[in-house]
Amino acid sequence: MKTITTTYEIDATPEQVWNVLIDFPSHERWNPFFSRIEGNAVVGEPITITARKGDGDGMSFTPTILEVEPGRILRWKGKLFITGIFDGEHIFRLEALDGGRTMLHHSENFSGILIPLMGKVLAQTEQGFAAFNVGLANEVAARNASSNTA
Repeated sequence: MKTITTTYEIDATPEQVWNVLIDFPSHERWNPFFSRIEGNAVVGEPITITARKGDGDGMSFTPTILEVEPGRILRWKGKLFITGIFDGEHIFRLEALDGGRTMLHHSENFSGILIPLMGKVLAQTEQGFAAFNVGLANEVAARNASSNTA
């Protein structure tokens, strides 16, 4: 098993971060890691995610939503072809901090027989998580700024 874990502090409440996180249609505009997420954050439902690769779309996959706790946790699990080859359980956990801030815990647990061969992919994934975190924080800030001027 291989785990990638990132954290990022966001100057917004968990509810504000959550609202952007689950607004899947907007990801196409602000998300530097996933170019598209289709579906809804509903336990047991599949979603379709297309990763970004350079200037275009990369690989698409269809994980299943495992857990949804509004303002707290979004978790899904996907696989490459069949279970046991290259599986990933993706987790977003939002932790409320003092002053109306949020600590984003963004991680994925990878398992499967291809893990030893996926070093480059896993390194790119970690970079993608870091870019995602910054993009999410920027989108939350932009939405908060526009709602404060309205």
